[in-house]
Amino acid sequence: MTAAADFAPSEPTAAECVRSVLARAVSLSLTTQGQDYDLIGMHSVGSKGLITLHPQADSPLTAQIAAAPRGSLAALLEFTDIAPTALRDRVRARVTISGWLAPADPEDGDALRLDLARVTLRTATGTHDVGLDEFTLAEPDPLAVEEAAMLTHLADAHEEMVADLVALAGTRLPHGAVRAMPLAVDRYGITLRCEYREGHCDLRLLFPATARDAAEAGEQVRRLLTTPRCAHHRHPSARH
Repeated sequence: MTAAADFAPSEPTAAECVRSVLARAVSLSLTTQGQDYDLIGMHSVGSKGLITLHPQADSPLTAQIAAAPRGSLAALLEFTDIAPTALRDRVRARVTISGWLAPADPEDGDALRLDLARVTLRTATGTHDVGLDEFTLAEPDPLAVEEAAMLTHLADAHEEMVADLVALAGTRLPHGAVRAMPLAVDRYGITLRCEYREGHCDLRLLFPATARDAAEAGEQVRRLLTTPRCAHHRHPSARH
């Protein structure tokens, strides 16, 4: 194995995970001074992670901004990343972004832009503060938007393939699983959740090659099932 292969990434960075969560999010929770909002279909994410909110003209949020000193309002945005498949403990990550809301370009009507102050990612492995430069330079994983359709199709139409993927773990996976479901997929690999009567175990399998889109990811899953097992495992992580 070459030195380049030794240091090849095997999963998205924290900044890429945040950008992926934002890319597929349709809703968010917003907290401002004394007000909480649940916004569905009212935000967009542009280049370099620019977050823009699109409240209605008669929204209390619009009134808050109009009355805010210096025309900006401290705000906390929270995004929850939920697995699209029907498994236990579906929350995969939480993203918290703080900053200041201010009117966007006048041509955008009542749109509000968020000037970033802090970005935090919370997952089962811990909490990670993401640098603002890292955040703006990162891109979402190329499978982020298509992930939900891919995982639900795999769970609904290819149960036998999921079982074959779990079998790749061999004796490294604890015995007694009552069910296995797809949990996540990105350009580097697929993660399966094996549920037990108590707790669960997440199994990550690395693709033989990086996938650039859903079609290539499907091909990589098929290659996993026909390639010698030694190269593509990530040790299962148990959760209780």
